[in-house]
Amino acid sequence: MLMAQTIGQNLKKIREQVPLVHNITNYVVMNLTANALLSIGASPVMAHAEEEVEDMVNLASAVVINIGTLSPHWVKAMEKAIRAAGKKKIPVVLDPVGAGATPYRTATAKKLLAEGPVAIIRGNGSEIRALVDLGARTKGVDSLEGSEAAVEAARKISRQFDCTVSISGATDIAVKGEKIIRIANGHPLMPRVTGLGCVASAITGAFAAVNSDYLEAAASAMAVMGICGEMAAEEARGPASFELHFLDWLYLVSEKEIASRLKIKV
Repeated sequence: MLMAQTIGQNLKKIREQVPLVHNITNYVVMNLTANALLSIGASPVMAHAEEEVEDMVNLASAVVINIGTLSPHWVKAMEKAIRAAGKKKIPVVLDPVGAGATPYRTATAKKLLAEGPVAIIRGNGSEIRALVDLGARTKGVDSLEGSEAAVEAARKISRQFDCTVSISGATDIAVKGEKIIRIANGHPLMPRVTGLGCVASAITGAFAAVNSDYLEAAASAMAVMGICGEMAAEEARGPASFELHFLDWLYLVSEKEIASRLKIKV
């Protein structure tokens, strides 16, 4: 069973090992994503050029692919990165941002899944369902489906691609085959800051870099995100100050806070 002690140990490993997390992510979130990884103790790099992406992957401990702002040359870089990571057995986290919103996004996410092994797929309920269900409902890149509605889709994806699926929502859910971990931490202010879902994918990459049990890694990341969100909200006046305090808590959070706040069901 995943306990606070295990999550705390994973967090300690990130801070000791300082894993390089290679992000091919979207324009909207680059700064926040990099700062979040630095705050938790990892080392971020944002390299998108097709000409260098394979070399950068070879230096990384994890690769995070985020399709938030798509363009054809970025998609080619993503494909190369996934293939290079597969050769080096480096964990890949795929965030299918907005899958289901347009045919191009959905097709791109599915194409990337076919390029090589993906350790963890992390998205909201609508995005996860869109990977197997053409009837999934979205509003832009925002979910119109709760996390529980995507559990069966997550199980199907997990079996098909032998990966862990992490679904964000009011309750975050990590799925690997028939194993499910539910985490009820978080705060309503979190969706008011653009890019925190993308940050969750990057933080998931940091945890995957230090724990090859990717179900544990995914659940650990969402637990830390949710707990830091709760503590940030207690000090914040609104979304702007929430973001500031959230980064502080990623830097400060310890096993003590995790143990006192963790709401988990395995």
